[in-house]
Amino acid sequence: MAALITDRELNLATLARQFLLRRAEVSALDAIEHLAGLQAQAPNPPYLALWARLKNFAAEDLSTLVEKRQVVRLVAMRGTVFALSAADAGPFRATVQTIMERDLHTNSTQRAALTGLDLDALAQAGRDLVADGPLTQMQMRPILAERFPGHAAEGLAHGVRGLLPMVQVPPRGLWGRSGAPALTTLENWLGAEVSSTADPDAMVLRYLAAFGPASVKDAQAWSGLTRLAEVFERLRPGLITFVNAKGAEVFDLPDAPRPTSGTPPVRILAPFDNILLSHADRSRIMDEQYRTRVFTVNGIIKPAILVRGKVVGFATVTPAKETVELSATLFAQQPKTALASIEKEARSLLKFMHPKIPTREVRFAVAT
Repeated sequence: MAALITDRELNLATLARQFLLRRAEVSALDAIEHLAGLQAQAPNPPYLALWARLKNFAAEDLSTLVEKRQVVRLVAMRGTVFALSAADAGPFRATVQTIMERDLHTNSTQRAALTGLDLDALAQAGRDLVADGPLTQMQMRPILAERFPGHAAEGLAHGVRGLLPMVQVPPRGLWGRSGAPALTTLENWLGAEVSSTADPDAMVLRYLAAFGPASVKDAQAWSGLTRLAEVFERLRPGLITFVNAKGAEVFDLPDAPRPTSGTPPVRILAPFDNILLSHADRSRIMDEQYRTRVFTVNGIIKPAILVRGKVVGFATVTPAKETVELSATLFAQQPKTALASIEKEARSLLKFMHPKIPTREVRFAVAT
C-alpha cells in the first residue's frame, strides 16, 4: 500500500524543486531546463521567475541567452508561450503539438477560416513566408489571404502559428526592450533540424523533476495533454507512489528531493508563475478560496506572495519617474516578522526591476 504524503510534504517537495525553498546557485540556462521552461506570455515574467529562484541573477543573463538563441520563446505546454532552452524547444513542442492541432478545429474564433483548407499547404506557405526573415502575424495576414482567397486572414495566420513551431525573435523577450512578436520557424532560428517526435514519457519525467510529486491530472493540467494515465502506467516500474490527503495517487522520481521539515522563506512570484499553473490540485501552494483573487477574470495571474510556502496575498508594482511602489495586498493579517520579510523581499525586487528609480516604497493592505 502506498505511503501517505501530507500537504505540507507536497509543498516542501515542490518548493525545493522550484528553487523556492532556497535560491539556487545555478546558471539561468540550467535553471530553465530544470524547471521545464518558464511561463512567458509577456516579456518580463521569465526574468521575475528567475529572480525569485536564483542567487545573483541579473536580467542580462537571460537577455543574453535569448539573443544567442540558447533560449527561445514559443507556444508549447497548454498552448501558451514558454521560454525554453533551445535543446528542449523541439521535443517539448512536438510532444504537445496535438494541443495546437486540436485548437485549429475547436477555436470558435478562428476555425471557420480553416474549414476545408489544406493544412499541409498552409504550413508550407508559412515556411515560405519566413524563409527570408521573421514576420509579425499582421505582416503575414495579407500575404496569406492572397494565397488562400475566401479564408479570413487572421484565421490563416493563427493556423500557421498552430501548425508550425514559431519562435518570437528578439527584441521581443529582452529585458527593458520589446516590440511586436515577429515570428520565424524554430528550425530557421536555430539553423538546424529540430525534433518532430513526440515523447510524452520523457516530458512526464521532466515534469515530475520540477513539480512532483504529482498525479496524472496534475501532469495533464501542466502540459495541456490528455490521456496521460497510460504514460504513467508505462513509467510506474521506475517511479514511487504516494497517496495524498485527499486519497489521490501521486507519482514521483525515486531520488527527487522530498524534505519533511523546514520553514520556507518569503518569496514574491512572477506574474503567471508556473508553480501556480502546474497542478490540477493547487492546494499544496494556494488555498482554493484565494484563487479568484490571484487569477483574474481577464486571464491575468498576479504576482503572488508566499509566506511559509503558501500564497497569502499578491503584489502590485507601480513605477513613476522618481518613485516606484510595491503594494502588498494580504488576504489576512500577517505576523510582524512576516511583514518585515515581505518588505525586505519587496525592496530587493523593486531594486531589480527599477534600479534607476531612486525612491522605493512598500505599502501593505489587507483585502476585505
